[in-house]
Amino acid sequence: MTSAEIPQHPRVAEVVQLLRAAGVPGAVRVLPDSARTAADAAAGLGVPVGAIADSLVLDVGGQPLLVLTSGAHRVSEPLVAELLGVPAVTPATPEFVRQHTGQAIGGVAPVGHPEPIGTLVDVELARHAQVWAAAGHPSAVFPTSYAELLRLTDGTPAEVGPGPSVELAAVPHPEVVAR
Repeated sequence: MTSAEIPQHPRVAEVVQLLRAAGVPGAVRVLPDSARTAADAAAGLGVPVGAIADSLVLDVGGQPLLVLTSGAHRVSEPLVAELLGVPAVTPATPEFVRQHTGQAIGGVAPVGHPEPIGTLVDVELARHAQVWAAAGHPSAVFPTSYAELLRLTDGTPAEVGPGPSVELAAVPHPEVVAR
């Protein structure tokens, strides 16, 4: 698939339509290479890896949970399970991700899923005025903000890992959210 074909990709087109309907002003950008990882996306955009909203789908007893986390922050599955009050959460299989999001791993957008998905939004993303999220394809991303991600997903702010990465440690946190 060429970069010219990606904006016409059905998932990207659907995400663009949903973003416009929600009043999101940023345009989808197609990176020349795949952005399947936060590091790939950050390199392609020339931004810190912490400004990438990495999408992780977890399986919570057969139900999906979308965690939008800073690319510089590791999600702690035991911590997420504790936040949810469940015994455990597990990384979703590629089939589970596609079934519940309609999108492939590496390109899961915060919108455009067949059914609403509960979403946790990592408070570490609030350290960046602009963050970049997947737009339905591994090479497609769009600019947004922490507040906008919360609004778009009806998400819950959460600390999803054991503290900020070294990259983020020197940046003041704009809000304090208790676990």
